[in-house]
Amino acid sequence: MLLAELEVFHTRPAVPTRRVALGNLVLPVDPAPGFGGLLLGAVVANHVQGIDSDVMGDVTRLVQQVEHGERIVQPRLRHRFQIDRHGLSHSRHQLLGEGDEIEFDFGTTGSDLAQVLGAIYAVERLAASSRRLIGPVLLKGLRWRGPIGPALVAHLAGSSATELSALADPRAWALQVLGFDLGTVPSSRDVTKQYRARMRAVHPDHGGAAKDASKAILDLNEARRILSMKDVSVV
Repeated sequence: MLLAELEVFHTRPAVPTRRVALGNLVLPVDPAPGFGGLLLGAVVANHVQGIDSDVMGDVTRLVQQVEHGERIVQPRLRHRFQIDRHGLSHSRHQLLGEGDEIEFDFGTTGSDLAQVLGAIYAVERLAASSRRLIGPVLLKGLRWRGPIGPALVAHLAGSSATELSALADPRAWALQVLGFDLGTVPSSRDVTKQYRARMRAVHPDHGGAAKDASKAILDLNEARRILSMKDVSVV
């Protein structure tokens, strides 16, 4: 199942004039960072190590300018961002989901810098309120130096829960983990009470399965954190 998609058009490596444009965009960002924000952050993280360290400062400044809606003078970073895609090659990046698992599919055919610029300029297409939330996700991607997998997803989402259901609707997932009915708004006391009861039930010292205890405890901790937040859409 397609969860998010970014299509970046760019000149071929042998062409001296470097240009970047955007193609198809499927970038849901609610609740933030959403699947769209995760894909953009992952595209940046996947290609950042191929970027010359000398330009990293300007890449970071570009992300911040886009985040704040500033006018971007072209060309930037030796690439001109344009609308016309005629004669350009393209790369397609996707976030896919199956069951409760997600995976990234990077269809890169151009330079690493072109992919990162495409992800940054895609943020410009978002509403101002979303840009302010997704910009920091791209900055997290720029700092990432690990593998592209669950740890990256957790890093970008600001959450230890990386299941599809948890990322799609964190609050509904948290309610389910702690045993509340969907749509309810439990008090802090109710959350704490249910958390303690569930924690006792999954702990090996109280009869819980030892092989499942670690993940169950992490999920309970994350569910309590989510339900204790005033606004779960804030990264």
